[in-house]
Amino acid sequence: MSEGDHNTGSEEPQEAPGLNRRHFLKYLGFGAIGAAPLPILPSLLRKTLDQKTVRSNGAPALAPNGQIRQWTMIIDLRYCDGCQSQGTPPQCTTACIEGHFSPEPMEWIEVYEAELPGDGTQFIPTPCQQCQNPPCVNVCPVAATFSTPEGTVLIDQNRCIGCRICMAACPYDRRFFNWGSPPVPPEALLADYSAEHQVPAKKGTVMKCDFCPDMARAGTLPYCVQGCPNDAIYYGDLEEDIATNGEEVVSASRLLSQNQAYRLKEDLNTKPRVYYIPGHGEAVGRDAFTEGRQPTEWPWIERAKGAREWKR
Repeated sequence: MSEGDHNTGSEEPQEAPGLNRRHFLKYLGFGAIGAAPLPILPSLLRKTLDQKTVRSNGAPALAPNGQIRQWTMIIDLRYCDGCQSQGTPPQCTTACIEGHFSPEPMEWIEVYEAELPGDGTQFIPTPCQQCQNPPCVNVCPVAATFSTPEGTVLIDQNRCIGCRICMAACPYDRRFFNWGSPPVPPEALLADYSAEHQVPAKKGTVMKCDFCPDMARAGTLPYCVQGCPNDAIYYGDLEEDIATNGEEVVSASRLLSQNQAYRLKEDLNTKPRVYYIPGHGEAVGRDAFTEGRQPTEWPWIERAKGAREWKR
């Protein structure tokens, strides 16, 4: 096995029984894994039917057994070095910004540099945690933020009144507010707005990571997964017990259990759908005492009128 392969413990990586890469793509519809991100996507969402759930155009994604897919993300911190080895800002963040035209200074997946016991640091990519007991949903007075049958938490900017109560309720600081009319590149204005793909940004509303379920159904992986040069981010389905980083297909439960995965602030009982495998980039040669990362960039800023003067 090459040094770049991800090991799931003392044993060789194992796929879910009877699965191979082709079968996995067939299950999830990932026919275009590794394809270039497509920033403009069709509108897939209709009006919210009640304050807790939403139905997409058609029906939720189903596993072969007929059960609704349950999207998850697994981030292997052994392979995350904050893109120090690339000499760039974190590429998961950059890809997300480019794909969603996220206004500066929003980082829907923000890479924090956290201290380790005994000094040294680790990098922790942090998207919305997609809680299954989400405080934000519980406090929204107008049902603008809601949970879908697939387990993702979304925000409908057409319904959001900008009260920001959800921001106060989020224990992960993963929600952002548009105080003014944010500048966006011209192509963003062509997109059909969807709560699953919040383009273009709207004044006076809250935005956040949407977990890209529309991309999964359309046949590609989320921007952050595609952008990670070290293949540290897996996206998958807990119902089918499979996950992929675009290079390998694994059993999600085996990857989690063999590597003592954890979730952020588990004591709060928010039940996040994002899991972490402990590490500090050692699998890609990072020394824990090599601190610092390059500042985040907004790649489209030159194409957006007024973006250089934008102060939020």
